Amino acid sequence: MSDLSNLCIHSITTKPWGLREAATKYATAGVAGISVWQDAVASFGDGHRAAGEMFRSEGIDVVSYVRGGFYTALEGAGRLKAVDDNKRIIDEAAALGAPLVVLVCGATPGQSLFESRKQITEGIAATIQHASDAGVKLGIEPLHPMYADSRSAVNTMSQANAICDEVGHSHLGITADVFHIWWDDRLEEEIKIAGEKNRLFSFHICDWKNLPEDMLNDRGLMGEGVIDISGIRRWVNETGFSGYEEVEIFSNKYWAMDQDDYLGQIIDAYKSLS
Repeated sequence: MSDLSNLCIHSITTKPWGLREAATKYATAGVAGISVWQDAVASFGDGHRAAGEMFRSEGIDVVSYVRGGFYTALEGAGRLKAVDDNKRIIDEAAALGAPLVVLVCGATPGQSLFESRKQITEGIAATIQHASDAGVKLGIEPLHPMYADSRSAVNTMSQANAICDEVGHSHLGITADVFHIWWDDRLEEEIKIAGEKNRLFSFHICDWKNLPEDMLNDRGLMGEGVIDISGIRRWVNETGFSGYEEVEIFSNKYWAMDQDDYLGQIIDAYKSLS
Protein backbone atom coordinates (compact mmCIF):
# COMPACT_ATOMS: atom_id res chain seq x y z
CA MET A 1 0.00 0.00 0.00
CA SER A 2 1.60 3.25 -1.16
CA ASP A 3 -1.35 5.54 -0.39
CA LEU A 4 -1.03 7.34 2.94
CA SER A 5 -4.39 9.12 2.79
CA ASN A 6 -5.83 6.90 5.55
CA LEU A 7 -2.72 6.88 7.73
CA CYS A 8 -2.89 8.55 11.15
CA ILE A 9 -0.16 8.51 13.77
CA HIS A 10 -0.69 9.09 17.48
CA SER A 11 1.43 11.84 18.96
CA ILE A 12 2.67 9.42 21.63
CA THR A 13 4.08 7.14 18.91
CA THR A 14 6.80 9.73 18.26
CA LYS A 15 6.80 10.96 21.87
CA PRO A 16 10.17 12.78 21.75
CA TRP A 17 8.72 15.24 19.22
CA GLY A 18 6.53 18.11 20.37
CA LEU A 19 3.24 18.68 18.61
CA ARG A 20 4.53 21.33 16.24
CA GLU A 21 7.48 19.22 15.14
CA ALA A 22 5.27 16.15 14.77
CA ALA A 23 2.77 18.07 12.64
CA THR A 24 5.49 19.37 10.34
CA LYS A 25 7.25 16.01 10.06
CA TYR A 26 4.01 14.08 9.46
CA ALA A 27 2.79 16.51 6.83
CA THR A 28 6.11 16.48 4.99
CA ALA A 29 6.07 12.67 4.95
CA GLY A 30 2.51 12.59 3.58
CA VAL A 31 0.81 11.36 6.77
CA ALA A 32 -2.76 12.65 6.70
CA GLY A 33 -3.89 12.50 10.33
CA ILE A 34 -2.80 12.79 13.94
CA SER A 35 -4.40 11.60 17.15
CA VAL A 36 -3.41 13.89 19.97
CA TRP A 37 -2.57 12.91 23.54
CA GLN A 38 -3.43 15.26 26.39
CA ASP A 39 0.11 15.55 27.72
CA ALA A 40 1.34 16.62 24.30
CA VAL A 41 -1.14 19.51 24.23
CA ALA A 42 -0.06 20.52 27.72
CA SER A 43 3.57 20.63 26.54
CA PHE A 44 2.55 22.61 23.46
CA GLY A 45 1.60 25.41 25.82
CA ASP A 46 -0.70 27.51 23.63
CA GLY A 47 -3.90 25.62 24.35
CA HIS A 48 -6.21 23.26 22.49
CA ARG A 49 -7.71 25.73 20.06
CA ALA A 50 -4.28 26.97 18.97
CA ALA A 51 -3.03 23.40 18.60
CA GLY A 52 -5.98 22.55 16.37
CA GLU A 53 -5.35 25.62 14.21
CA MET A 54 -1.70 24.65 13.92
CA PHE A 55 -2.59 21.16 12.66
CA ARG A 56 -5.06 22.53 10.14
CA SER A 57 -2.47 25.00 8.85
CA GLU A 58 -0.18 22.03 8.20
CA GLY A 59 -2.96 20.16 6.40
CA ILE A 60 -3.19 17.48 9.10
CA ASP A 61 -6.56 16.15 10.28
CA VAL A 62 -7.08 15.78 14.03
CA VAL A 63 -8.53 12.27 14.23
CA SER A 64 -9.05 11.76 17.96
CA TYR A 65 -8.17 13.04 21.42
CA VAL A 66 -6.63 10.59 23.88
CA ARG A 67 -7.79 9.87 26.46
CA GLY A 68 -10.90 10.00 28.61
CA GLY A 69 -12.49 7.36 30.80
CA PHE A 70 -11.29 6.01 34.17
CA TYR A 71 -14.86 6.11 35.48
CA THR A 72 -14.45 3.60 38.31
CA ALA A 73 -13.81 4.30 41.99
CA LEU A 74 -14.61 2.75 45.36
CA GLU A 75 -16.30 5.94 46.55
CA GLY A 76 -19.15 7.82 44.88
CA ALA A 77 -17.25 11.11 45.06
CA GLY A 78 -14.50 9.64 42.91
CA ARG A 79 -17.00 8.53 40.30
CA LEU A 80 -18.65 11.98 40.22
CA LYS A 81 -15.24 13.57 39.76
CA ALA A 82 -14.54 11.22 36.85
CA VAL A 83 -17.71 12.38 35.10
CA ASP A 84 -16.69 16.02 35.58
CA ASP A 85 -13.18 15.23 34.32
CA ASN A 86 -14.59 13.57 31.22
CA LYS A 87 -16.83 16.54 30.47
CA ARG A 88 -13.74 18.76 30.63
CA ILE A 89 -11.86 16.38 28.32
CA ILE A 90 -14.76 16.51 25.87
CA ASP A 91 -14.60 20.31 25.90
CA GLU A 92 -10.86 20.13 25.22
CA ALA A 93 -11.48 17.81 22.28
CA ALA A 94 -14.08 20.20 20.86
CA ALA A 95 -11.64 23.12 21.16
CA LEU A 96 -8.96 21.06 19.45
CA GLY A 97 -11.35 20.09 16.66
CA ALA A 98 -11.15 16.38 17.46
CA PRO A 99 -14.32 14.47 16.52
CA LEU A 100 -13.65 11.62 18.96
CA VAL A 101 -12.45 11.05 22.52
CA VAL A 102 -10.97 7.60 23.12
CA LEU A 103 -12.06 6.07 26.43
CA VAL A 104 -9.76 3.93 28.56
CA CYS A 105 -12.58 3.01 30.86
CA GLY A 106 -10.86 2.24 34.14
CA ALA A 107 -10.81 -0.52 36.77
CA THR A 108 -10.38 -0.32 40.52
CA PRO A 109 -8.50 -2.86 42.65
CA GLY A 110 -10.71 -3.95 45.50
CA GLN A 111 -13.93 -4.30 43.55
CA SER A 112 -15.09 -6.87 41.04
CA LEU A 113 -14.80 -6.34 37.30
CA PHE A 114 -18.58 -6.67 37.14
CA GLU A 115 -18.98 -3.71 39.49
CA SER A 116 -16.38 -1.75 37.54
CA ARG A 117 -18.24 -2.39 34.28
CA LYS A 118 -21.46 -1.24 35.92
CA GLN A 119 -19.76 1.98 37.04
CA ILE A 120 -18.28 2.47 33.56
CA THR A 121 -21.71 2.16 31.98
CA GLU A 122 -23.18 4.63 34.48
CA GLY A 123 -20.31 7.06 33.98
CA ILE A 124 -20.60 7.00 30.22
CA ALA A 125 -24.36 7.44 30.46
CA ALA A 126 -23.77 10.53 32.62
CA THR A 127 -21.30 11.92 30.09
CA ILE A 128 -22.75 11.11 26.69
CA GLN A 129 -25.23 13.99 26.38
CA HIS A 130 -22.44 16.47 27.07
CA ALA A 131 -20.43 14.81 24.29
CA SER A 132 -23.38 14.96 21.91
CA ASP A 133 -23.99 18.63 22.66
CA ALA A 134 -20.29 19.34 21.97
CA GLY A 135 -20.35 17.41 18.71
CA VAL A 136 -17.80 14.90 19.99
CA LYS A 137 -18.14 11.11 19.88
CA LEU A 138 -16.85 8.71 22.55
CA GLY A 139 -15.05 5.51 21.59
CA ILE A 140 -14.76 2.72 24.15
CA GLU A 141 -11.37 1.05 23.70
CA PRO A 142 -11.34 -2.53 25.00
CA LEU A 143 -7.95 -3.21 26.59
CA HIS A 144 -6.11 -6.52 26.75
CA PRO A 145 -7.00 -8.51 29.91
CA MET A 146 -3.50 -7.95 31.30
CA TYR A 147 -4.71 -4.41 32.07
CA ALA A 148 -7.94 -5.50 33.78
CA ASP A 149 -6.54 -4.89 37.26
CA SER A 150 -6.36 -1.10 37.11
CA ARG A 151 -6.63 0.28 33.58
CA SER A 152 -9.82 -1.13 32.13
CA ALA A 153 -12.51 -3.62 33.06
CA VAL A 154 -13.63 -3.58 29.42
CA ASN A 155 -11.45 -6.19 27.77
CA THR A 156 -13.39 -7.51 24.77
CA MET A 157 -15.36 -6.15 21.86
CA SER A 158 -18.35 -8.07 23.25
CA GLN A 159 -18.22 -6.14 26.52
CA ALA A 160 -17.87 -2.85 24.63
CA ASN A 161 -20.82 -3.72 22.40
CA ALA A 162 -22.90 -4.56 25.48
CA ILE A 163 -22.17 -1.17 27.07
CA CYS A 164 -23.06 0.58 23.82
CA ASP A 165 -26.33 -1.35 23.71
CA GLU A 166 -27.18 -0.38 27.28
CA VAL A 167 -26.34 3.32 26.90
CA GLY A 168 -28.00 3.45 23.49
CA HIS A 169 -26.63 6.67 22.03
CA SER A 170 -25.36 7.36 18.51
CA HIS A 171 -22.38 9.29 19.88
CA LEU A 172 -21.08 6.21 21.71
CA GLY A 173 -19.08 3.58 19.85
CA ILE A 174 -15.91 1.52 19.88
CA THR A 175 -12.23 2.07 19.24
CA ALA A 176 -10.75 -1.23 18.05
CA ASP A 177 -7.01 -1.61 18.71
CA VAL A 178 -5.44 -4.78 17.32
CA PHE A 179 -2.88 -4.85 20.17
CA HIS A 180 -5.68 -5.38 22.68
CA ILE A 181 -8.17 -7.57 20.82
CA TRP A 182 -6.21 -9.80 18.42
CA TRP A 183 -6.47 -12.86 20.71
CA ASP A 184 -10.29 -12.89 20.97
CA ASP A 185 -11.98 -15.86 19.27
CA ARG A 186 -15.20 -13.84 18.88
CA LEU A 187 -13.43 -10.91 17.28
CA GLU A 188 -14.72 -11.26 13.73
CA GLU A 189 -18.32 -11.60 14.92
CA GLU A 190 -18.10 -8.65 17.32
CA ILE A 191 -16.48 -6.39 14.72
CA LYS A 192 -19.34 -7.28 12.38
CA ILE A 193 -21.90 -6.41 15.09
CA ALA A 194 -20.19 -3.07 15.73
CA GLY A 195 -20.28 -2.32 12.03
CA GLU A 196 -23.93 -3.24 11.65
CA LYS A 197 -24.79 -0.88 14.51
CA ASN A 198 -22.65 1.98 13.10
CA ARG A 199 -20.48 2.12 16.19
CA LEU A 200 -17.02 1.17 14.90
CA PHE A 201 -15.55 4.64 15.34
CA SER A 202 -11.79 4.09 15.07
CA PHE A 203 -9.15 1.48 14.31
CA HIS A 204 -5.64 1.33 15.83
CA ILE A 205 -2.75 -0.73 14.48
CA CYS A 206 0.65 -1.89 15.73
CA ASP A 207 2.00 -5.37 16.55
CA TRP A 208 2.45 -7.69 19.51
CA LYS A 209 6.02 -8.90 19.71
CA ASN A 210 6.72 -12.50 20.63
CA LEU A 211 7.90 -12.34 24.26
CA PRO A 212 7.82 -8.55 24.66
CA GLU A 213 10.35 -7.09 27.09
CA ASP A 214 7.77 -4.74 28.63
CA MET A 215 4.01 -5.28 28.64
CA LEU A 216 3.32 -1.58 28.14
CA ASN A 217 6.25 -0.03 26.30
CA ASP A 218 7.44 -2.70 23.87
CA ARG A 219 4.88 -2.66 21.09
CA GLY A 220 6.07 -3.52 17.61
CA LEU A 221 5.80 -2.01 14.18
CA MET A 222 3.24 -3.62 11.91
CA GLY A 223 4.67 -6.92 10.67
CA GLU A 224 7.15 -7.20 13.55
CA GLY A 225 5.03 -9.47 15.70
CA VAL A 226 2.32 -12.12 15.80
CA ILE A 227 -0.94 -10.24 15.07
CA ASP A 228 -2.81 -11.02 11.85
CA ILE A 229 -3.24 -7.32 11.15
CA SER A 230 -4.29 -7.82 7.54
CA GLY A 231 -7.01 -10.27 8.56
CA ILE A 232 -8.42 -8.00 11.25
CA ARG A 233 -8.20 -5.04 8.87
CA ARG A 234 -10.22 -7.03 6.32
CA TRP A 235 -12.97 -7.68 8.89
CA VAL A 236 -13.00 -3.98 9.77
CA ASN A 237 -13.18 -2.91 6.13
CA GLU A 238 -15.96 -5.39 5.43
CA THR A 239 -18.16 -3.41 7.85
CA GLY A 240 -17.85 -0.38 5.57
CA PHE A 241 -15.36 1.36 7.84
CA SER A 242 -13.49 3.98 5.83
CA GLY A 243 -11.80 5.98 8.58
CA TYR A 244 -8.18 6.45 9.46
CA GLU A 245 -5.87 3.59 10.38
CA GLU A 246 -4.11 4.90 13.46
CA VAL A 247 -0.59 3.81 14.37
CA GLU A 248 -0.30 3.81 18.16
CA ILE A 249 3.01 2.44 19.45
CA PHE A 250 4.45 2.69 22.95
CA SER A 251 8.09 1.65 22.71
CA ASN A 252 11.14 2.52 24.77
CA LYS A 253 13.22 1.13 21.92
CA TYR A 254 11.68 3.33 19.24
CA TRP A 255 11.47 6.44 21.41
CA ALA A 256 15.24 6.15 21.97
CA MET A 257 16.12 6.12 18.26
CA ASP A 258 16.29 8.93 15.72
CA GLN A 259 12.63 9.87 15.23
CA ASP A 260 13.05 10.75 11.55
CA ASP A 261 14.35 7.25 10.90
CA TYR A 262 11.56 5.83 13.03
CA LEU A 263 8.89 7.73 11.08
CA GLY A 264 10.34 6.27 7.90
CA GLN A 265 10.06 2.78 9.39
CA ILE A 266 6.44 3.41 10.40
CA ILE A 267 5.57 4.45 6.86
CA ASP A 268 7.43 1.50 5.32
CA ALA A 269 5.66 -0.92 7.68
CA TYR A 270 2.29 0.63 6.85
CA LYS A 271 2.95 0.40 3.12
CA SER A 272 3.87 -3.28 3.54
CA LEU A 273 0.45 -4.20 4.92
CA SER A 274 -1.59 -6.22 2.45
